[in-house]
Amino acid sequence: MERLRSDYSNWEPLSVMEIVHIFNDIPAQWYIAGGWALDLYLGQQSREHSDIDITILREEQTIVYEKLSSEWTLYKAHHGKLSLWEKGEHLDIVGDVWVSRDCKSPFAFQLMLVDTEQEQWIYKRQPAIRRPLDDILLTTASGVPYLKPEIQLLYKGGGSQVRPKDEQDLMTVLPILNEQAKEWLRYALNEQFPEGHPWVTQINNSG
Repeated sequence: MERLRSDYSNWEPLSVMEIVHIFNDIPAQWYIAGGWALDLYLGQQSREHSDIDITILREEQTIVYEKLSSEWTLYKAHHGKLSLWEKGEHLDIVGDVWVSRDCKSPFAFQLMLVDTEQEQWIYKRQPAIRRPLDDILLTTASGVPYLKPEIQLLYKGGGSQVRPKDEQDLMTVLPILNEQAKEWLRYALNEQFPEGHPWVTQINNSG
């Protein structure tokens, strides 16, 4: 089996319901993240999505690996390279895993590993930003778990480069965020960017 892949744009992402079918059989906490999480919050698809992200707890990675690896091939995405996640290998630093059926198939979904401590989610880019694990998720009427919109927007706004689709997501979701969510997002952006962040102004002007 090939140990490295470089076909980064070779994607045929699964649907949300296909992800639910896979992960409902895994005894670990998981939830939809990325742009799909925001669309689940909106209750409709707002734009095209080139991939689909599923977040798991780093401490539960072995359970997830064992359940997925019988049917899927998992690649660590680290420092711009995709290398095979080997059986028995514990990921201490890597936070992004790309998953495909085999070494030649398109990528179907991404796993995002998050760190926790004492039942708290930790924002890796600024570890002082934390929330209780029971306060990071919402669930659709049909039972699909997804990351709360203010946390997903922090991931988007807090990246090294805010992409046009991230700006689009903010403008789409911000008008329906409640005041508590806006206040938390404002706090988190100020905590990560004490020198200021343009999204804080947009939050302040959103009413």
